[in-house]
Amino acid sequence: MGYQIDFLGVGAESKSGDAIAIRFGNLHGNREEQVVVVIDGGFKDTGDELVNHIVTHFGTRIVDLVISTHPDQDHINGLETVLSELTVNELWMHLPWQHNAGLASKFEDGRVTDNSLGEQLKESLEKAYGLYKVAQAQRVNVKEPFLGLVDVSGCVKVLGPSEQYYEGLIPSFDGMAGPKQQARTRPVGLLERAMQQLRKIFVSWGEDKISDDGVTSAKNNASVITQLIIDGRRFVFTADAGVEALGHAADQLDQCPDPASLTFIQVPHHGSQRNVGPSVLNRLVGEPIAEGETRDIIAIASTAKQGDPKHPRKAVVNAFTHRGARVLATRGSCICHHNDAPRREGWGPVTAEPYYFELDED
Repeated sequence: MGYQIDFLGVGAESKSGDAIAIRFGNLHGNREEQVVVVIDGGFKDTGDELVNHIVTHFGTRIVDLVISTHPDQDHINGLETVLSELTVNELWMHLPWQHNAGLASKFEDGRVTDNSLGEQLKESLEKAYGLYKVAQAQRVNVKEPFLGLVDVSGCVKVLGPSEQYYEGLIPSFDGMAGPKQQARTRPVGLLERAMQQLRKIFVSWGEDKISDDGVTSAKNNASVITQLIIDGRRFVFTADAGVEALGHAADQLDQCPDPASLTFIQVPHHGSQRNVGPSVLNRLVGEPIAEGETRDIIAIASTAKQGDPKHPRKAVVNAFTHRGARVLATRGSCICHHNDAPRREGWGPVTAEPYYFELDED
């Protein structure tokens, strides 16, 4: 089977996001011989771009499966447009209000009325609920993507989170009601700020400057992690998952009876340094290899045009490179990873990220 995995160029300026359009099957044949999947929809404006992309490059207005990995605005906001403008057969999304009695009690006609929740969490929950209502209005079949869920093609499978893990994360979502920790800060002077910007460290090949102790938010760890297997090739989509959630996904891969080899992996959270560590990368991608050697693995980070230096972190790029992956960053442009697919006029090769011997110090 052929495949096309398109990472749209979300983030014209400095805010990164995810919008991924996928099709696989006989890409030289009829639509009935193909499966179309969307993973996340970027910001609100990205929705129109995603619809146009699918119509133009996939030649269809029918999407077999849409996956909303988590309700951050850079992932979910464009999906209402996709559901409204295209025919979507199935939507996978979590319904957090059905897994926490406290959250369920705060909804009134789809709006969060309790001021004890943080504004950002309110917006996320309302956006998720709004997408759910659009799906209902469009008669889209909705399923919650917990561990083990498989699509009708049998090729797409959820590696995480489990329902138990997800429910355990909800009370720790940023903005949930509860005791607030007091944070203290001190002013940073202009000279100190300038010195921070000048601090650089120099590294040699093989030095991982990422930590197994990296911590991301509970909502990020609740991201849907999925795999796609096509003709012995494994593709892993990580959204904004962190070290802990990725470790759970690695457990599932260790137990997977299918011997498919890793061909593609999404760099988690646009290349954030807190989302990956050496140990989990060893399990997902492989042990480090010698300089000059490579594995047949593509890693793509969805980053804004002006996402540097945070997205992607140079240390994260290096860590994937140590393990033989060829790292690509969208930087506001669309990247298509493909095999046995029709040629696209005007599209050309993508230059991989270099190895960075000089890093920005945290």
